[in-house]
Amino acid sequence: MKNFTLGLNIVLLAAVAVLFYLHFSSKKPVATATQGAVNSTNSGGFKVAYFEMDTLQNQFEYYKEVRSSLLAKDQSMARELSIAENEFAKKYQDFQRTGASLSQADLAKKQQELVDMDKSLKAKKQSMEQEMADETTHKLQDIKKKIEDYLKNYNKDKGFAYILSSSADLFYYKDSVYNVTADLIKGLNTLYPKKK
Repeated sequence: MKNFTLGLNIVLLAAVAVLFYLHFSSKKPVATATQGAVNSTNSGGFKVAYFEMDTLQNQFEYYKEVRSSLLAKDQSMARELSIAENEFAKKYQDFQRTGASLSQADLAKKQQELVDMDKSLKAKKQSMEQEMADETTHKLQDIKKKIEDYLKNYNKDKGFAYILSSSADLFYYKDSVYNVTADLIKGLNTLYPKKK
């Protein structure tokens, strides 16, 4: 057994020596993936631009209109819900005030009415929240699509590999040479002017 392991070690050592010799005696330069990436970066084949999303949100007129309409709808729904909640609270207080003087049948009827009203109120609130979330998602997807469509045209002659949106917690360094926010806002506002 001892001779077998000794023989195996000698064969493995010889194999490693042959591989080592073959690897370093090769005259062809071996291109690695990182060398290719460095070469394409140096030759200008890979450019990245960015835009400031918060600036876009504050200066893109269509975005501001969408934000205003969503805020108005949210406030309208909140008022409608508040009216329904106040009506429920009023009926509940009325029930507490007059509940002792009611007959057993009237008391059960009023309690059931309050339970049904509470269920209806909760269902209405959930429905409104879902409607608002769906509309917000739809509107934000529409804005994103408008930005993407504009950037496709914008980038036809610019040659950027990527155009990213920037936020403070995402990027630690940005070269302002590649900031296309002003071009983006100007172009989008031209395509989607403010509605009067």
